Amino acid sequence: MVAAALPYWRLSSFYLFYFALLGSTAPFLALYFDHLGFSAARIGELVAIPMLMRCVAPNIWGWLGDYTGRRLAIVRFGAVCTLLTFSLIFVSKTYAWLVMVMALHAFFWHAVLPQFEVITLAHLQGQTSRYSQIRLWGSIGFIITVVALGRLFEWLSLDIYPAALVLIMAGIVLSSLWVPNAQPAPGNRVAGEGFLKQLRSPGVLAFYGCVALMQMSHGPYYTFLTLHLERLGYSRGVIGMLWAVGVVAEVLMFLAMSRILARFSLRRVLMASFLLAALRWLLLGSLAEFLWVLLFAQVLHAATFGSFHAAAISFVQRSFGARQQGQGQALYAALAGTGGALGALYSGYSWNALGAAWTFSIASLAAVAAAVIIATRMQEDRP
Repeated sequence: MVAAALPYWRLSSFYLFYFALLGSTAPFLALYFDHLGFSAARIGELVAIPMLMRCVAPNIWGWLGDYTGRRLAIVRFGAVCTLLTFSLIFVSKTYAWLVMVMALHAFFWHAVLPQFEVITLAHLQGQTSRYSQIRLWGSIGFIITVVALGRLFEWLSLDIYPAALVLIMAGIVLSSLWVPNAQPAPGNRVAGEGFLKQLRSPGVLAFYGCVALMQMSHGPYYTFLTLHLERLGYSRGVIGMLWAVGVVAEVLMFLAMSRILARFSLRRVLMASFLLAALRWLLLGSLAEFLWVLLFAQVLHAATFGSFHAAAISFVQRSFGARQQGQGQALYAALAGTGGALGALYSGYSWNALGAAWTFSIASLAAVAAAVIIATRMQEDRP
């Protein structure tokens, strides 16, 4: 009866448009700023600003969502304001103006996903293993966008890039209006048990620290991979396809995650994700000129994002009660933003000074550090 009532396509359509936006920013935002003539350091700073907003915004909106229970209203408000504030990019392309545009639109954009994750999990009561089946549509949206824009930018100027983003943001707004609301059911934890008390549970703080390290390790990937590959001689169309390969691998991993999490503990899945991330960054930094190595490294996105994200969402859901789910998801987003911002900043400053190989090697060390922390600080917790 619950399965029949699941608004699968309504939830999936939101993920499709939301991650289509990520598919248009992660591979191409730095390329657009390079097209505008900014240096590597300025590009790193501009890319870091949305990630820094991810440190602040989700916690503010997460607290508001838990306090009011009006999560869907926050999602819709955030989607509309994201569209309106990003549209300011058409006014000016100066560095100071772009700093403001990046900060404003990210403040609202990062209000959206943590609250929507809570709504999705509330709809999935008793069948949380289906989360990956819904979330994979976000990956499909990413794939469609990254391939289409990669081809488009071979034919047309990057000057059309802001207009493409605005169209996708409009899709997020429309899909948010289609989604029905849902509230988390009371969990197993005592109703009066506070967020900070749950945060001090064994392994929880270690997990959040590793979230930051994992996203820090992604800094060079999300900031400079497209520029790195373009300078190695790959065309924009091929680069778009290579980004898509990673997300196809992610989709396949999402389809398999319910079986993987039924067989392996969250601790083991997270450790494997971190160690494979360390390998991936070394390959991208040193051997990306070989297409077969590059393809293998992109397939590893199944671990560095797919299995890591699914396991992390599951860990947060298990670690917090119903009234703290929004704050738990928001803290996950905030720590990811902190790590991502640090990754974008350090890679921006080290890219020209140290080169691609050393910049990606630092990323690899961050992933190894996360694996060590999970191995030593998180308890074995079988599903």
